[in-house]
Amino acid sequence: MRYQISGKQIDVGDALQTHVKTELSEVMEKYSQRPTDAVVVFSRDAHEFVCEATAHLSSGLTAQARARANEIYAAFDGCCEKMDKQLRRYKRRLKDHHRDTAEPVEFGGASSYILAAEIESEEAEPETLQPIIIAETETRILSLSVGEAVMRMELSGAPVLVFRHESNKGLNVVYRREDGNIGWIEPAQAS
Repeated sequence: MRYQISGKQIDVGDALQTHVKTELSEVMEKYSQRPTDAVVVFSRDAHEFVCEATAHLSSGLTAQARARANEIYAAFDGCCEKMDKQLRRYKRRLKDHHRDTAEPVEFGGASSYILAAEIESEEAEPETLQPIIIAETETRILSLSVGEAVMRMELSGAPVLVFRHESNKGLNVVYRREDGNIGWIEPAQAS
């Protein structure tokens, strides 16, 4: 597993790097068996240390955790505990999903765009109604069940996930609502 351990205006010493690698390796081996890489970033927020960790798994899932504490080791340990809890929570779901799936998860390609935010002014009208594209990237649309889509969305910490429904092959969306619940959009199939 590859590690990228860094600090924002903080010197991350060898002892802390060794501690991070040891503890994170134990968590990842216990639950996922196939981690590819992990990024751990330490920063300061007033008198507290903040630790943010992101681990990419070979199954395509991304687990993220964040914690803060008065000491840098305590911040990492809290972050590691959250990631442990998150992976433990989904371990059974991951096993159940892969047991029933004989083939790997299918995916299709799609383009993802980042559009410029419009700054509205009462005096000036926009020259065009077309948005300005800042960046374009390729993204994957996975073929998943609704439960698997919700799990992947929660693991990645994303507010929304677009996926192709396994049963009807239509594009669906799951998203986190303002009330904390999960919303699911399933367009009607053309007959």
